[in-house]
Amino acid sequence: MKNIKSAATGRKSQTRLGALLVIVLFAIGLLVTETEAQTGFINVRGGNITMNITTGAAGSQPVAVTNTITSLRYWRQAKIAKITVKTTCPTQAFNLQVVATGVTYGVAAPAVSLTNGMLAVDFITNIPSTGTWTNTTPTLQYTASATFAQGNSAELGNDLHTLTYTLVVQ
Repeated sequence: MKNIKSAATGRKSQTRLGALLVIVLFAIGLLVTETEAQTGFINVRGGNITMNITTGAAGSQPVAVTNTITSLRYWRQAKIAKITVKTTCPTQAFNLQVVATGVTYGVAAPAVSLTNGMLAVDFITNIPSTGTWTNTTPTLQYTASATFAQGNSAELGNDLHTLTYTLVVQ
C-alpha cells in the first residue's frame, strides 16, 4: 500500500488496505570446511520456506510475519566454535531477520538483519568444547517485514534469499 498526498487537502490517505510481500528462503546453504569437518557438523532442518505478508491496517504498516518451522542442528567435539550467517538476495526489497531460539550449547546473537551482500556475522558463539560429541537443535525464527514505502511483491517481485550458515572454530 502506498501513501498518496492529496493536492487539495495536503493530507495523506491509504489507497489500499493490503500489500503483498513474499520472501522466499530459496536455498539454505551450509558450509563446513575440510578442517572443520573433522571436529563438527551442521545442517538445516525443515527445508525451504515461503513467507507472505498480505495484510495491513489502514493508517499503519503491513503486519510482519514470523516462521519457526526450520531448525539448525550442529554437533561439536574438540574446539570452541561459532556459527555465522550471511545471505545473498540480489534484488532484495524487503526486511528479513533471523534469531536462534532454544540454544542449549552456545550463546545466540540478538536478531540478525539479513541484507544482500552482507559479510558473515556471528549467529551463535561460544559453542563449548566438550571432549565428546554434543548435538543441539535450536529453532530458527525468521521475521519478514515491509513498510508501505518499500512497495510490494506485485510491483517489485519476490525476495529470494540464499542463506549460508557456517560452523567455524572460534
